Amino acid sequence: MNAEHVVRRGVLAIAFAGLFAGSAYAQSEDATPQQQDIHNDKKDIRNDKKDLAKDRADRNADQRDINHDRKDLNKDRVDRNQDQRDINHDKAQLAGDDKKYGVNSAQAQADRKDLRADRVDRNKDQKDINHDRRDLNKDRVDRNRDQRDINKDKRDLHRDRKDLRHDRHGH
Repeated sequence: MNAEHVVRRGVLAIAFAGLFAGSAYAQSEDATPQQQDIHNDKKDIRNDKKDLAKDRADRNADQRDINHDRKDLNKDRVDRNQDQRDINHDKAQLAGDDKKYGVNSAQAQADRKDLRADRVDRNKDQKDINHDRRDLNKDRVDRNRDQRDINKDKRDLHRDRKDLRHDRHGH
């Protein structure tokens, strides 16, 4: 073996060692961004789960408000209907007392007073009904918005889990 032959082998060995080291370094660089992607995906999943839990709590609170408003609305309608029946009864009684005792009699005046009081009650109950209906509609809007947020958070969570699986398998 001559010196030239030994030098060629040495140069080839160094070249192969350099290629081998370069490929090992390149592979280690690829692993770091992949690990970073996995870490970010896990973080996104945690955040999506928190958002989902908050949105569900908001939706459930809005549903409780809706149920409460519906009960109030039904009670107010019952009260209003009873007041309307009282008004109808007072009108009939007033007409009978006007015929029987005269328009300006004490009995007719008392009937008119009762009629006015029943009308005030009925009008108050109608205002309560209108207010409860507005509250009910607002609560439904809030609940529906929260449900849309829940659906969006579920989609985000699904995508993040899919990304995590994708990153773990290195595709």
